[in-house]
Amino acid sequence: MSLIQYYGTGRRKSSVARVYLRPGKGDITLYVNKRLQPFNNFFSLESHRKTIKKPLLLTETSDKFDLFI
Repeated sequence: MSLIQYYGTGRRKSSVARVYLRPGKGDITLYVNKRLQPFNNFFSLESHRKTIKKPLLLTETSDKFDLFI
């Protein structure tokens, strides 16, 4: 069985962010410097968390995909 996933890359100056979108139940996994970070602790402001979740909420897919950042 093959794993279905969508991949995106964002760059700014020397920084790179990779995002993987996989079918799931809405979990968000965040890796910073190859270490797992709790999503709510890393993005301490609710406005930042809403910005990240907004595309999934607008398309009503927030409970259908898992994010790996």
